Amino acid sequence: MGFITSEALADTGYVVLDDHSAPGDPAEWLDLEYVRWRSSGVTRFAPLASYAGDVDCNGFWNHTPPRTDKDGVWIDSQVAIAPTLQRRALEPGAGIGRCRVIELQPNEYADAIYNLHQDDNNRLNEEGTGWVVRGFFNLSDDTESMLILRADRFDPATEVRLPLRAGSRIIVDTQRFWHAVWHRGTAPRYALITSWTSGPELDAYIAANHGDPHPPTVDLDPQFVDEAQVELHRRIEERRRAFEAQGIVMEPPVDMNA
Repeated sequence: MGFITSEALADTGYVVLDDHSAPGDPAEWLDLEYVRWRSSGVTRFAPLASYAGDVDCNGFWNHTPPRTDKDGVWIDSQVAIAPTLQRRALEPGAGIGRCRVIELQPNEYADAIYNLHQDDNNRLNEEGTGWVVRGFFNLSDDTESMLILRADRFDPATEVRLPLRAGSRIIVDTQRFWHAVWHRGTAPRYALITSWTSGPELDAYIAANHGDPHPPTVDLDPQFVDEAQVELHRRIEERRRAFEAQGIVMEPPVDMNA
């Protein structure tokens, strides 16, 4: 049967929308209640919608009864602080699962590719229903920072780099891509991340905002990328050996010359 998916994401797995024209009020993300939650770097999250309306970032499948990343419950105390952000999440009219603001501290390119990860938004999702994707709405103005996507975690030739100026909007099938953010600023980066359910509502939103599946990617010096790849493999091997010393078998070693 398969899942209901977005035709706009069928080709590349991501689209960049027109920038949002309405300015944001920093108080709406700075005054929220944050919890520490590990993601692509040193991060905290401020949930706006969660499994049961609590200030909680855990996957919905880790609750009782477990469910997929759909039917998020708005957190009254957080939405009272950030009503505009709630409206941004509701704009597509698509179903919403987790919705939260991420705070990411500055990092290096090597940090970002080491922290590349795939999401598990569709765990327990039933065939015949909408596939869950993620919307990224950048709140702070991080013109030198970029969202990094890789189809293959260890192959930089599959890498796409999308800039993160204020108001930029990107929708990604984050279960398809390894992804992380290289944040080159001096202050934290803030973005609204929403789990949306694919369907006609999301398709219409993408079309109305001129979703581009082939946006330009930011160029990087090939030698710089190669050096970061070496550092990536060094860190993975270092982690593997540290865990093996404790009797824990991690991922197999990676051939750095492959």
